[in-house]
Amino acid sequence: MIAMRALGKSGPSVSAIGLGCMGMSGVYGPSDRSESIATIHAALDAGVTLLDTGDFYGNGHNELLIAQALRGRDRSALQLSVKFGAQRDPAGNWVGMDMRPAAVKNSLAQSLVRLGTDYIDVYRPARLDPHVPIEETVGAIAEMIAAGYVRHIGLSEMSAATVRRAHAVHPIVDLQIEYALITRGIEETILPACRELGIGITAYGVLSRGLIGGNWTKDRPTKNDWRAESPRFQGANLDRNLALVDALRQLAQAKGVTVSQIAIAWVLQRGDDIVPVIGSRKRAQLADALGALTVELNSADLADIERAVPRGAAAGDRYSQHAMAALDSEREPVSQT
Repeated sequence: MIAMRALGKSGPSVSAIGLGCMGMSGVYGPSDRSESIATIHAALDAGVTLLDTGDFYGNGHNELLIAQALRGRDRSALQLSVKFGAQRDPAGNWVGMDMRPAAVKNSLAQSLVRLGTDYIDVYRPARLDPHVPIEETVGAIAEMIAAGYVRHIGLSEMSAATVRRAHAVHPIVDLQIEYALITRGIEETILPACRELGIGITAYGVLSRGLIGGNWTKDRPTKNDWRAESPRFQGANLDRNLALVDALRQLAQAKGVTVSQIAIAWVLQRGDDIVPVIGSRKRAQLADALGALTVELNSADLADIERAVPRGAAAGDRYSQHAMAALDSEREPVSQT
C-alpha cells in the first residue's frame, strides 16, 4: 500500500500521491469514460486516498464521473478535494470568477449533489477573485465547516500574502499549486510561508502536463487539447524543453526508471509536506506514476538532476499571458518559473 502524508498540520492524512481527475473531462482532448473509471478504481485499490477535482472541469462532468466511480466504495476511506468559483459558459469558455459568500455556498450545494456525498474533505477557491476579499470567501467556507458540509479549507494558486490573510481567518490545510522540476517559483516565498504556517502543498503539474513525462513528441496532435495554447508546448520553447527531457531521460535510464518516475520522485523528496497530485487518466499511466514511490534519489542523483534541469531552464510561461495575469501566485517576487 501507499505511504501516507499529513496534509498540513491541521489536515487529514492522505496518500503520498493523489489522483488529479481533470484530464478525464476533455481538457486534453477526448477521454474514454470506462478507462477513466477503471483508472480511479485502480488508484483506490492501490491505496490512493486523495482525489482532486473542480466543479468547472467539464462543467460538472468530472464530479459526476467521480460519483459513478465511487459507487459502492467506502467514502470514509478517501478524501475529496474540490475547487470552485471558476465560471464557464456552455461552450467551455472562461467568463470570470465568483467567490462571493453566497456563490460559495451555492457552488458547494451543487457539488455535493453531483458527487453524491454529504461532505467534501477539502474545499478550495480555484483562484483569487479580485473583487472579493479572500477573508470573505474563507469565512463562508468556515460557515460550511460549522454546518458539517466541509471538513477542511484549502487554497489554490495564491501568493504568500494571500495565504497569510486566509489562514488568519481559518486554518488552511494546504495550498494547491504547480510545482515541478521546470516550475519552481514557489521556492522563493510561497513554500517558506506555507511551512512557517504549517500548511501543506498539493503539487499539481508535476509532469508539466505531460511535457516532462517522457512521451511527448514535437509532432504530437493537439486538436481539442488545452496544451496547444501553452507557451511551453509551442515552437522553439518546445524544442528547448524537450532537450531538457532528453537530459533527464539519460539519468532515468541509468537508474532503470522512467522519465516520469524520476520527475515525480524529485517532487516527493522535496519534503514530506508535499503531496504530488498526478493527472493520470489511464491505468498504465497511473501504474507508471505510482512506481515513483519506490525510486530513491541520493545526493549524487539530485545533483545530477539539478545539472540536467537547472532552476529557470524551462522556456515559456506555464500558462498563456491572459491566464498568467489571473494567478495571484505569480504576483510573488520570484526570479524564475
